[in-house]
Amino acid sequence: MLTICVSVLSYNPDNLDELERYVTRQSQDNYYDLEANLAVLKLYQFNPSQTKKQTVIKILLKALTALPNTDFVLCKCLIDSTLLEEENIALITSLHNLLETCRFQEFWRELSIRPQLIQGITGFENSIQKFICHVIQITYQSIEKSSLRSLLGSLADNQLNQWMTQNGWKDIENGFVFVANQEENIKTKNITEKIDLENVAQVVAAYR
Repeated sequence: MLTICVSVLSYNPDNLDELERYVTRQSQDNYYDLEANLAVLKLYQFNPSQTKKQTVIKILLKALTALPNTDFVLCKCLIDSTLLEEENIALITSLHNLLETCRFQEFWRELSIRPQLIQGITGFENSIQKFICHVIQITYQSIEKSSLRSLLGSLADNQLNQWMTQNGWKDIENGFVFVANQEENIKTKNITEKIDLENVAQVVAAYR
């Protein structure tokens, strides 16, 4: 895995070609460098004529794979509003919204209509399934196995069983899967309020 020191490149537009190739390598080799990707988008801001739509698409798709981190929002803020209206980029934004609002079945349905969108983004579906598992883990105590399968993209039995094993989920009766005892995950929190003595004195004096 090759990493690039963005501080060395110093946001010089002459380095755009190298940074764009680095985005492509991230996509192909399934690793991720947010700092470098933000540098590309920042350079596009300063040099709009050099903007490459396909590179922006790759950066946004890679940012989706970083959920639940807020990388996608950071990247989107650096993209020109007119470019955000481009069909594929608007679709990616829509996919992000579906994931953020936990409409996972709609996400997979939309993605199935345009599968070419994620071509060349190695490990994309796996990363999204990992995020969905994270949401399921903190949300459900048990879930119907058919629903779990659907949330993860209508997986085959062997694929579904791999995710269950990886997350420590177990088959239970009546077609349900035990996820976690959410009551055990509830943590108490002590709240300490500091009140200035002078303020207390003022309140007391007001009621005399």
